[in-house]
Amino acid sequence: MKIGFLQQHNTADTRSNVLRLAEGVADLAKRGAQLVVLQELHNSLYFCQEENVDNFDLAESIPGPSTKLFGEIARTYNVVIVTSLFERRAPGLYHNTAVVIERDGSIAGKYRKMHIPDDPAYYEKFYFTPGDLGFHPINTSVGKLGVLVCWDQWYPEAARLMALRGADILIYPTAIGYESSDSREEQQRQRMAWQTVQRGHAVANGLPVVAVNRVGYEEDVSGRTHGINFWGTSFVAGPQGEIFYEASTDEEESVVVEIDLKHSEQVRRWWPFLRDRRIDAYGGIEKRFLDE
Repeated sequence: MKIGFLQQHNTADTRSNVLRLAEGVADLAKRGAQLVVLQELHNSLYFCQEENVDNFDLAESIPGPSTKLFGEIARTYNVVIVTSLFERRAPGLYHNTAVVIERDGSIAGKYRKMHIPDDPAYYEKFYFTPGDLGFHPINTSVGKLGVLVCWDQWYPEAARLMALRGADILIYPTAIGYESSDSREEQQRQRMAWQTVQRGHAVANGLPVVAVNRVGYEEDVSGRTHGINFWGTSFVAGPQGEIFYEASTDEEESVVVEIDLKHSEQVRRWWPFLRDRRIDAYGGIEKRFLDE
């Protein structure tokens, strides 16, 4: 399968952002991409740097304007698209939601972000209700997509449940970057930990992983922090954690990467981790902490 992704630097002009995304998806499809993955909350700036009720105006219904637009693009160019939207489910009820658009322009399925961070410059709990759809792969014409979102990528349980339900690939739309007060060494440790844990999910589950991050600097308009330098480094890894492609840390990129989904079957034969799981001994995993 040929996978395309856009690592993009967003601006405050949402119309311009969406136009560039639309042009980018069309270009990737013309270059052979069968599946295109976009970054987290790709229509706008990463507004979660501040707690501001006016930012809820950025949200939209699903189906809505974005699913209509990307549906038309998917149908025109015969491509599956993984989008990442700010969902307005009801008054006062909002989600960080990935929506998968099928080649015919229909909605194949959606995933609501389950793990919601609350850190300086990442005040997502102010905006997003935790997801309630669980960890279920989305069936598409290119395979079963295990779509998760950003903060979910640190949790092996999420990746495992997607794998146990038959996902062919793990996909993570992302928005993560450097905190300016950290030392350069600490920044690099964090970036590499981010990639390493996801490569670990690939290895532990015998599945390819696609992580698409935004890039560039975005100001914190509240002035509480020095803003975020998104670290890019979007990548595609194979089922043994091997890197097929890694994007730059500071440049926009439009990339098509070919992967062999059938190879996952062979890797799982070599390393039968699912066979050897001690499902009889994992009873404590659903506890917050084990005190004994």
